[in-house]
Amino acid sequence: MIRVGVLVYDGVTMLYVSGPAEAFSRVRPSAYELTYFSPQGGEVRTSSGMVLAGTVRATDMAGVDTVVVPGADDLVDRAPAAELLAATAHVATNARRVAAVCTGAFLLAELGMLDGRRAATHWNAVGELARRYPGVRVEPDTIRARDGRYFTSAGITAGIDLALALVEDDLGVHVARELARELVVFLQRPGGQAQFSSGADSSGLASNTLQPAIASVMSDPTADHSVPAMAARASISTRHLTRLFRQELGTTPSKWLESVRLDVAREHILAGETVTHAARLSGFGSDESLRRAFIAHLRTTPTDYRARFASSGGGRASDTA
Repeated sequence: MIRVGVLVYDGVTMLYVSGPAEAFSRVRPSAYELTYFSPQGGEVRTSSGMVLAGTVRATDMAGVDTVVVPGADDLVDRAPAAELLAATAHVATNARRVAAVCTGAFLLAELGMLDGRRAATHWNAVGELARRYPGVRVEPDTIRARDGRYFTSAGITAGIDLALALVEDDLGVHVARELARELVVFLQRPGGQAQFSSGADSSGLASNTLQPAIASVMSDPTADHSVPAMAARASISTRHLTRLFRQELGTTPSKWLESVRLDVAREHILAGETVTHAARLSGFGSDESLRRAFIAHLRTTPTDYRARFASSGGGRASDTA
């Protein structure tokens, strides 16, 4: 029996706890023993208001094989509380494996456990994780990452992906595949997090110097936005433009432009435009250029992207097998 310790604490996101826990509990024949521990033991109130009772005090935990460290929204906004860090360190230090769900990576990073290691977290928090912990090799597009004994994952439902990786590590791909079938999820989710994020969101972080160039792109992504043209709009040299983009947005002007155009293309694709029309309206020009951008950034094609995200089918009658 593999003993798994699941960290819980006030404000923890419930789905980060219940997703992996449900996956472990459904392995047949039973292979995992789950214990929920917290800094003080007793009751814990999750971010949704649900109460978890009967948790074990962290200092009373021993003999844990795997530790699951779920995240919480406020871990992105402020440093973790000392008692939460102490509870995590007490149980995780001697465990064979440590797995962080979403922003749980901030706890491990604060403890120095991810220094020099690859790590994943929610796409909306990757920038803050990289800024706050420069020693961590943050992978923005990764659903789940493994580096040594540390496993990390993207957000919300990706905790299930993480649990499947741990089950495969313990019991083999056949058991993990059967578990994925029962849970009605992919054993290996197609594509990465970039399918869900927005590449243009970082534009609000730019200085006043860059704003004329950025505003021009946002108002008409199909226009000439070469590096010289963008530099001219900002009244600076091309070298200075490139330097500011790297310093303020962490990318190059060309890569940022492509991410903006990709966002525009995604919106047109989801609105029902043809690939040809979406390519023209977003500034890519040709079907092939748009397709290459989708594959490079989203690891999927425009057609497959539309199939996944255009509609949940909630307004239609249920499909039958």
